[in-house]
This record gives sequence, structure tokens and C-alpha cells, in this order.
Amino acid sequence: MSAQTNPPPVTRDQIEAKLRDIQGGFQHRLEEKKQSLLAIGGGIALVILVIAYLLGRRTGKKKTTLVEIRRV
Repeated sequence: MSAQTNPPPVTRDQIEAKLRDIQGGFQHRLEEKKQSLLAIGGGIALVILVIAYLLGRRTGKKKTTLVEIRRV
């Protein structure tokens, strides 16, 4: 018979330390990419606004009624 040794139990502090380590890696990457993500988001918002403006102008031209007033 072989004797089995039980590993020491995992403590809450060990779990918290490991999770902080993992989270720290993700936050470091996020901080590096933050400026480029903001620039991309701003560019997309600008493109959407320009498209909405142009489509609104086109729709306004289609529905505009021209009224002529003539004096007799």
C-alpha cells in the first residue's frame, strides 16, 4: 500500500492573489489599447453622424414642395 499525502488546502488569500495577478495583466493590456480604442470609437461616431446628415438632406429634398406664387 502506498501512502497518499494530502496537499495543503488552498486558502482564500492564495485565490485572491492569483485573481489579482490575472486581472492585472488584462488591465495593463487595456491601458495600452485605451487611446486607440477611443480614437476608433470617435471615428465610427463621426462616420455615423455624417451618414445620418447626408441621408436627412436627401430625404428633405425628396419631400420638399415648390410653391410658385404668381400675381395676376
